[in-house]
Amino acid sequence: MKKENETPTTENKVCVITGANSGIGFETAKSLCGKGVTTVLVCRSREKAEKAITKIKKSIPDAKADFAIADLSSQKQIREMSSKLLKRYPIIDVLINNAGSWYSDFDLTEDRIERQWAINHLSYFLLAHLLLPAIQNSDDPRIINVSSDSHFQGKIHFKDVLLRKNYHGLRAYAQSKLANVMFTLEFDRRKPAGFEHITINAVQPGLVKTDIGLKHTISFHGLMWKIRRLLGVSPEKGAETSVYLATSEEIKGVSGKYWDKCKPKPPSKKGTDKEDAQKLWLLSLEMCAIRNYFP
Repeated sequence: MKKENETPTTENKVCVITGANSGIGFETAKSLCGKGVTTVLVCRSREKAEKAITKIKKSIPDAKADFAIADLSSQKQIREMSSKLLKRYPIIDVLINNAGSWYSDFDLTEDRIERQWAINHLSYFLLAHLLLPAIQNSDDPRIINVSSDSHFQGKIHFKDVLLRKNYHGLRAYAQSKLANVMFTLEFDRRKPAGFEHITINAVQPGLVKTDIGLKHTISFHGLMWKIRRLLGVSPEKGAETSVYLATSEEIKGVSGKYWDKCKPKPPSKKGTDKEDAQKLWLLSLEMCAIRNYFP
């Protein structure tokens, strides 16, 4: 039983969450604020961030909410944001790579990388690397990567990972979500001395009623998403497993798992392919211009 003067384990914790101004990310941020966690909402614009924080504080007046700005399709902006975060927060207890995108049409970022691959996978890989100095300083550091059961239909197209020759939005999305799982497991396998205490897990939030399938899609795909999401759960429900992994004492030290409904479950066979995971790791290092992942 909690003593009267005992500080809840989630207080004094710092969590950074990407894609936090709407959908699952917003509900995750709101729930963490409700638990006393200092929550840094990573958003594309100051306007979106301030609007989200104002909304959180309407229901949680004492919420400890901060924000950081970056377009996660830009590696330059991710690096600049990370540098500022490290100065502001020398200790980061939780990183939730939550941001996700879906594009019907092929499009390249300023780094000449296909957008879904850049946002859904490389931003996870790069941001975790850049924030490692602060994450490593935590007594109970946790990295959470929001993936999807779509990864069961995914394949890493190593000969054409940008899908220049055979692009389809669903193919690109499934590939990126598979990459989330493979990155999670390979990070856990590669942790060197001094990084063993960092846990990393992947999450399947389920089919959630969000606007991800409406923002950058052709009209037919948008219509299909509207119909499909009718069967989905609320964003608040979809955030539950991320919040559980970020705060629960029950899973302290548990790492390298794929979670669904607050329970681990087996990922796809491709997700556990160690040889492909090593190839993906090396490819991601090259695409992010990283020489040594664990500094």
